[in-house]
Amino acid sequence: MQALWFFNTLVRVWVSEVEGQDGLSVLEHWAPYGDSPPLHIHHTEDEVFIVLEGEVRFLVGDTSRRVLPFEEILAPKGVPHTYRVESPEGARWVTVTAHRDFERFVRAMSRPAEREALPPPAGPPTPEEMERIVRIAETYGIEFVRAS
Repeated sequence: MQALWFFNTLVRVWVSEVEGQDGLSVLEHWAPYGDSPPLHIHHTEDEVFIVLEGEVRFLVGDTSRRVLPFEEILAPKGVPHTYRVESPEGARWVTVTAHRDFERFVRAMSRPAEREALPPPAGPPTPEEMERIVRIAETYGIEFVRAS
């Protein structure tokens, strides 16, 4: 199983989009306490999240929901969403998508994990780094929602 460092998380590729015919992707994420990406929209695919360990608060559209182990939540394409890891020990969850773009974004923004552990923590991206992330995300149908 391939392991990647994706920002401050460890991602394990359970099923890669290249293995089947439909672009199905199953990724396991391990994230530290407080991990939270900017509010964003996937324009090409739904995301299904299944929490394995810990507690994660998801915001999907106008709905905020605490998701515990063996619970799931759907973030439909076109709907703004984010999450925040709320358990002090971090959290693990699986993300399932079906149109290749999310996995390809993860790979574009990752580096091979040096070990089966979280990467050294990095601070927030600089404005220049964020511009690069936004440009790359757009090529995979992902839009960051800017606060007004």
